[in-house]
Amino acid sequence: QVQMMESGGGLEQAGGSLKLSCTSSELDIDHYSVHWFRQVPGQGREEILCLSYRASRTTEGRFTISTDVAKNTVHLQIHNLKPEDTAIYYCVTNEEPYTDCRELSEETINWGQGTQVTVSS
Repeated sequence: QVQMMESGGGLEQAGGSLKLSCTSSELDIDHYSVHWFRQVPGQGREEILCLSYRASRTTEGRFTISTDVAKNTVHLQIHNLKPEDTAIYYCVTNEEPYTDCRELSEETINWGQGTQVTVSS
């Protein structure tokens, strides 16, 4: 499975917004369902949200995923940041193109480095 490259993390103030990026030169990202996960040290990875290949944008609560086709990049925007958002953020795609979010097989994920987000209160 293709390993994705995440970027855009940093030290942020609570209440602000942040946009993370996810890309790869090895695939056309708009052909894949893309998932964002995060991991707090000492805890397991949790999935935040998935953007189906069928859509270009999805929002749930404070989280929005969108696709920039021209840049072959998927973004995760986090609004109204909270200290509990502090984590390493990862993006992954389904192994096969044109498959829905529910068809992700976590056993085959090739995790990237992730990007660290730290939110201060």
